[in-house]
Amino acid sequence: MSMQAPYGLRIIEDCLSCPLREERIFCDLPPAGIQKLSAITSSATYPKGAFLFVEGQPPRGVFIICSGRVKLSAASSEGKTMILRIAEAGEIVGLPGTISGEPYEATAEVLEPGQANFIPRELFLRFLKDHGDAALKVAQLLTNIYHVAYQEVRSLGLSRSAAAKLAKFLLEWAGHHPGSQQDENRLTLTLTHEEIAQMIGASRETVTRLFSEFKKKKLVQMKGSSLVISNRPALKILGGA
Repeated sequence: MSMQAPYGLRIIEDCLSCPLREERIFCDLPPAGIQKLSAITSSATYPKGAFLFVEGQPPRGVFIICSGRVKLSAASSEGKTMILRIAEAGEIVGLPGTISGEPYEATAEVLEPGQANFIPRELFLRFLKDHGDAALKVAQLLTNIYHVAYQEVRSLGLSRSAAAKLAKFLLEWAGHHPGSQQDENRLTLTLTHEEIAQMIGASRETVTRLFSEFKKKKLVQMKGSSLVISNRPALKILGGA
C-alpha cells in the first residue's frame, strides 16, 4: 500500500508491493528473503538538502532510495567539492563503507524531497550472510561501482578540455534523463551550473561560459531546465566519443 505524506510523496510501506521492485537490487529474491529484508528496514521521508550521511562518518548502514534523488559528493582539504554521481530511485547508497567497515567515502545529500529505507549495518551484514544470492548481488554492485568510478576518473584525467567534459556529460545525461522517450536529443537538466561544475571538475563560471558558447555554436538550445541537443554529431566529436 501507499499513503499520502509530507512533500506530496507517495509512501511505499511494503517492499513486496513496491512499484520500483523490478528495478532494485534485491527484487528477484524469494518472497521469504524480501520479507526478511522488509523486516529489518526502517523508512523515512527527507526534505531537499537533508543529509543521509557525511564523508568520513562511521558507517551506520545502507539506504535504499524509494523516491527522489541523492547527490553523492566528496570534498578536498581545500574545500573543493566533486559530485561523484547522482543516485536515483531504486538505487542503494552507503554500500562500500557498510561492507568494509571503513568510513563513508562520500556525502549523501537529498536533491529533492524523497523517501529512503535504512538498514543498520549489523542487520544488513547478517542478512547477506544468510542469503547468498543477495550477497552475490552486492558483490556485483560493488564491482559496478568500481568500474563506474574508474571510468569517471579516466574521463576527467584524460579529457583535454572543460568543453570536452561538458559535452560528454550532456550526452551521458541525455541517455539517462531524457525529457522525451521519443527524442533522445531532448532532456531535462535539473542540476545547477555549480552542480554540473562539481561533476566535471570545473568552475561554475567555466560551465556558464561554455553553455553560452554551445548555444552560440548551435550545439544546444536551452529554456529553463529543458535542453535540446541541436547538433549531436558535433557534440560527440567535441566530447571525444
